[in-house]
Amino acid sequence: MAAFSFNQKTNLLERTDTIYQLQDVKVPNLNRSLFSYDEIPKVAFNHRIVPIDMPEEIWLTDTTFRDGQQSREPFTTGQIVDIYRMIHRLGGPKGLIRQCEFFLYTKKDQEAAYKCLEMGHQFPEITSWIRASKKDFELVKAMGVKETGILVSCSDYHIFLKMNMTRRQAIDHYLSVVRECIEHGIRPRCHFEDITRADFYGFVVPFASELMSLMEETGVPIKIRACDTMGYGITFPGTVMPRSVQGLIYGLHHHGGVPHELLEWHGHNDFYRAVSNASYAWLYGCSAINCSLFGIGERTGNTPLEAMVMEYAQLRGTLDGMDTSVITELADYFESEVGYRIPPMTPFAGRNFNVTRAGIHADGILKNEEIYNIFNTEKFLGRPASVAVSSTSGLAGIAHWVNGRYHFTGSDALDKKHPLIVAMKEWVDLQYATGRVTSISDTELEKLANDEIERLKEAEQG
Repeated sequence: MAAFSFNQKTNLLERTDTIYQLQDVKVPNLNRSLFSYDEIPKVAFNHRIVPIDMPEEIWLTDTTFRDGQQSREPFTTGQIVDIYRMIHRLGGPKGLIRQCEFFLYTKKDQEAAYKCLEMGHQFPEITSWIRASKKDFELVKAMGVKETGILVSCSDYHIFLKMNMTRRQAIDHYLSVVRECIEHGIRPRCHFEDITRADFYGFVVPFASELMSLMEETGVPIKIRACDTMGYGITFPGTVMPRSVQGLIYGLHHHGGVPHELLEWHGHNDFYRAVSNASYAWLYGCSAINCSLFGIGERTGNTPLEAMVMEYAQLRGTLDGMDTSVITELADYFESEVGYRIPPMTPFAGRNFNVTRAGIHADGILKNEEIYNIFNTEKFLGRPASVAVSSTSGLAGIAHWVNGRYHFTGSDALDKKHPLIVAMKEWVDLQYATGRVTSISDTELEKLANDEIERLKEAEQG
């Protein structure tokens, strides 16, 4: 007989007795109808819709020092300490960036973790990441961290083809490591690797249910991080599992019994969907989104931390104290100290994200910068809207550059008919008439402006 209970959040009577048993199959289910290796992955629909279920609280976690480091030359200890300090400031007084995860495999990583622990910040909490092995767990015990991530791969690609186990063997192995964590007073965070290719009802939900039973038995919270390891997640309504982001989050919460606050999303950008997938995970019941600064990470990278700070503000209507000016500091630090080149078109951080080149756009910005600037970037990022001077900038573009460079505002601002602007435009036109194809640099423009100002002064005095 079906069991029902009244949901105080939705004010609806809902079925609660749907229990999924582990399907311990003899051969792997590789979802070949969706993931034929010799074809582009398919997006299929069954038209099943789940409800939006935004948690009361949402927040961010960071993997810059773990997944982020897998894509580049490792950070130095000093760089990790500096970046951690800035992430703490970015998260604001409410600590909306709750955690930073660290590798512990090298002396350098351990030293960096120790130095960050010594700062004594409540947020971001220092956590670790290990494979599901007893040897790795020894590193966690030695460090004294309160929480660790544990890699618990959940697709048959990993269980059968990489680990050479059955599903039951994999679960028993994972549970043994999780139990050991709990016995030593360390909170486990289970990373469900490759969840978007896994047998959701035959493995993921039964495993999540076993973890929730263990949590009830021990009284220790067990987090589940849903890892879209290959970026296969899709947010189209009615998408077939296991690619449906909202279906995965709804299923983990509703069928697996995982509370919102113990659900976390970790996505990759292989199909350009990292940010939208993360936002949908929030909307459909996941409290935490795992990110990295500027999206660095394996292959195409992770969900960018700075992007989700802005998503938080858009979804909640407030930054809740997060200091977005730190994003610009971090971008400058990555370029100057880390040696990482941020692509110039990168939103919020790239050199050109709020730079206008077209002359007609520059004319609009000169009249009112709101016309072509996404928000008050000077207020939130310390980055005023600017114009790059090129063959298409026109008088308006040069006027905007001069006014911005020399802080001419209000009645002091020069319009596009001012003699200085006209003279500079003539010089720029000559450059392109004689074969130049690149933009004019700020250094060149500054020298030109200074020379023309002196020439105009002399003409007035003469």
